[in-house]
Amino acid sequence: MQRRLFAEWLGTLFLLATVVGSGIMAERLAGGNVAIALLGNTIPTGAILVVLILMFSTISGAHFNPAVTLAFLIRKEITLHASALYVLAQIAGGITGVLIAHMMFENPLIDPSTHARTGTSQWISEFVATFGLVATILGCLKTRPESIPFAVGLYITAAYWFTSSTSFANPAVTIARGFSNTFAGIDPSHVPAFIVVQLVAAVVATLTFKWLLEE
Repeated sequence: MQRRLFAEWLGTLFLLATVVGSGIMAERLAGGNVAIALLGNTIPTGAILVVLILMFSTISGAHFNPAVTLAFLIRKEITLHASALYVLAQIAGGITGVLIAHMMFENPLIDPSTHARTGTSQWISEFVATFGLVATILGCLKTRPESIPFAVGLYITAAYWFTSSTSFANPAVTIARGFSNTFAGIDPSHVPAFIVVQLVAAVVATLTFKWLLEE
């Protein structure tokens, strides 16, 4: 269990260091072009997900996401106790990753975001993004489990662009990004609504694919 929790902590740390760090770098280099900045944030995020899942999948399952952990809890593939520890490790890892990104780019260590991300369109986007992520994992788990790292990386790369929220799809990521007043940030007061929608989407996706795949 210690190895599994450390893998979840370290994996989520690298995920957030990449999301926030690439967001800072992209914004600094884009010269005010938001589309270029988003592209510079998207590609590293999709790429690191492939790498991290390949690295850690045989240790912890490479969840790095409470919504994914919830899906496997519903499927009875992880215990309630273990899932709670996973979520704590993921949140701690995500916040640590943000702090490391800030140190790398000489940003204030704790810098709560003022980036507004709220409203019906954003919540719908987070539902779609999270549903799609869980669906990608469960669908590939049934048909081609070896493809999951690449499918997840590609899905998130796409979802950055087809959702108005830029696809957080992860409560741990959402919480951590509240600590970063950068391109990737989210106003902390808008975090709870995102998390509720993400968890609901994870439940709906899990039940949908249980029926669809006749498990």
